[in-house]
Amino acid sequence: MKNLKSIVQFIIKFRIAIIVVFAILMALAGHQTLNKLSVDNSLSIWFLEDDPSYKAYIDFQERFGSDEIFIAMLPVENAIGEPDVEALKQLHKDIESLPYVKTTFSLAKAKYPIYANNKINFDDLYNPKRSEKGLKSLFSKLPNITSQLVTKDYKHQFFYIQMKPTPTIEEKRQDIAVEIRTVIDKSYSNYYLTGPPVLNEAYSKGIYKESLTFGILTVLVITILLLFLLPSKRYLFIALLSVAIPVSLLFGLITSLGFALNMISMLIPTILMVYSVSDAVHIINIYHKEGLINTSISKVDLITIAIRRSLTPCFYTTLTTFVGYFALYISPLPAFKNMGVFTCIGLLMSFILVYVITIIGFSFMNLNFEKAKPIFSLKGISQTNFIEWLNGFTSTYKTSIITVFTLVLTFGIYSIFQVDIDTNSRDLLAEGQAKDDLRTVEVELGGSNRLQLNISTTNGDVILNKEALKKLEIFHEKLEENPLISSPVSVVTIKSFLQKRTPVLFQSSISEDKLKNTLADVDAAENSFFKLFSEDLSTAGFTLTLMEMRTSELEQVLNDIKVAFEDTFDTNDFSLKINGFAVVFSQLNNFILETQFKSFFAAFFVAFLCLWFFIRSLRTTILVLIPNILPLAILAIFMSLLNIPLDVSTAMITPIMLGIAMDDTIHLVHKYRKSKRVQGTAEQRMNNAMHYTGGALLSTTIALVGGFLIIASSATPSVSDFGALCAVTVAIALITDIFYLPALLKTFDK
Repeated sequence: MKNLKSIVQFIIKFRIAIIVVFAILMALAGHQTLNKLSVDNSLSIWFLEDDPSYKAYIDFQERFGSDEIFIAMLPVENAIGEPDVEALKQLHKDIESLPYVKTTFSLAKAKYPIYANNKINFDDLYNPKRSEKGLKSLFSKLPNITSQLVTKDYKHQFFYIQMKPTPTIEEKRQDIAVEIRTVIDKSYSNYYLTGPPVLNEAYSKGIYKESLTFGILTVLVITILLLFLLPSKRYLFIALLSVAIPVSLLFGLITSLGFALNMISMLIPTILMVYSVSDAVHIINIYHKEGLINTSISKVDLITIAIRRSLTPCFYTTLTTFVGYFALYISPLPAFKNMGVFTCIGLLMSFILVYVITIIGFSFMNLNFEKAKPIFSLKGISQTNFIEWLNGFTSTYKTSIITVFTLVLTFGIYSIFQVDIDTNSRDLLAEGQAKDDLRTVEVELGGSNRLQLNISTTNGDVILNKEALKKLEIFHEKLEENPLISSPVSVVTIKSFLQKRTPVLFQSSISEDKLKNTLADVDAAENSFFKLFSEDLSTAGFTLTLMEMRTSELEQVLNDIKVAFEDTFDTNDFSLKINGFAVVFSQLNNFILETQFKSFFAAFFVAFLCLWFFIRSLRTTILVLIPNILPLAILAIFMSLLNIPLDVSTAMITPIMLGIAMDDTIHLVHKYRKSKRVQGTAEQRMNNAMHYTGGALLSTTIALVGGFLIIASSATPSVSDFGALCAVTVAIALITDIFYLPALLKTFDK
């Protein structure tokens, strides 16, 4: 007590100096945030550089071409009219002059093969001297290629812009999309632009906008709630500073270290503000209650008592919440690791600073505790009357409460295994132009994602022999039959075209050397957008188009491709490699599952040890832990019934909610344990604890629910689901703490 009093006296003595230091630090942090805050939603934040799937993806881009492709759907009078094709040629020149562009492709550059003089030559697919009827006839013989060049009604042309490999464009991502649009705007209006780089730009813009919106809304909501929840308006400024200072300093630290916001870390400000205000509300409520009880002691003694009585429960609530977030560090996804680390740093800063701020704030206040009351109050609603009713209800119906809640817990545990693990790429994008353009282009084109399949001979022989070509044709047909795959392009596409125009070329009597030498030329530089062979001709390439889809659908597509390959080829003689971002993205389900298991069980184990150390009774610890599992079980029930899957946003929900659920429990149990010094039954001690902490529990829960409901207002479906589920879980955690926990302790903690 003496040491704590000395610390309080020290802080009060140097309070002006501390205020000045806070002001300077906030100014520096604000300057750093305003000048360096950025958004990074690139691939590198989701996968470690040494991750095998990420390394394979980058290697694929270097060898076969990046699938970082812009797709523009340009409105025209006539897609095969000479003026419109000439405009395309000019667009090629303008775009290819940009330093980060590898190549472009459209009707103006497309070639088709002609067999003459025992060799393959290439001619322009579009020739202004050819009649419109002749052009359409030619197009009909190359449907998988021409369908990617013009729409069926010839009212739009497609224009593709292939970026250089991912690592070389990461730093310029946000500028690239803007510059591409600027160039296209010079010649076209009302066009549609999509593809991975456009979606990435839309993610980044949405994140930046929503992070600012969430911050402003959180401050407003917290302010309004505090006007109802705080015992006096005099405490409002203290509570708001307890929120503002830690968040400002944390963001100054994040930006100073060169880190950027992403879809996950954008939630940090709202989450941290709500946690900070929760601790502030607990400390303020305890200070006010002690002020009503201890009317004759000095202000320093009163502040010391309030700090001492709030320190232990607030420390343990911070610790359990810290554990919940730190458990994210063991996730394989870098975005979750960063989220866990920086939120933990913010929690530690908040825990320390909220005490310093409240001590300084209390030292300036001269308050009449008896006459103080909230600025706003709801007439007819009394916390004291509600807690009296609650205590009577949990004493009278404790057996029924335990039975009902335990049944719900059992059903919730069953529901855990019914929750899907799935990320819908469309749910990561808010409604807006980018999403509208994506839908429009995919309807016309059949997809916007590129997937590259490479089939190789295991012994390194040339794949252009009659037997291998026959198998490639069968495999190609199976790909075309798959409803999730659009417009596969391979050597089979070219062979089919040549066979129709020059049947003699593929007669059974033709030698394999002749066949090889002829088809080897079809992978000419003019058609580099579709990589048909490796340089040594041991590998045949298939370029596929996929829709934006769920990871479960992607897994199904990849599995279908593997099955089709194994049914067609002898795996001893041929191998299949599937490349592209879709392969990497499909791995998210495994990473999410790994995140769930590792982070939850790590958080659960450490939280159990913290509770055991805090309570110092294994029996009581188990009784206390059961109600904290129930909110997670009910969360699983909601997710399974509403078909809300675990995705990249909701994957972190269980360890976080476990930490939050324990916060109110610890405050309640702390007072319950202290009441053991007073002779009485478990029922009497619990009733006393509820009277002392019940108001603060209600206040902090309302603040938490309000904060998460702000996140639920997100225009991004995945983030909105996360906020709504967190709000529901926090509300359920309060219900279990004021009904289930008292009933259990009153019945079994004798």
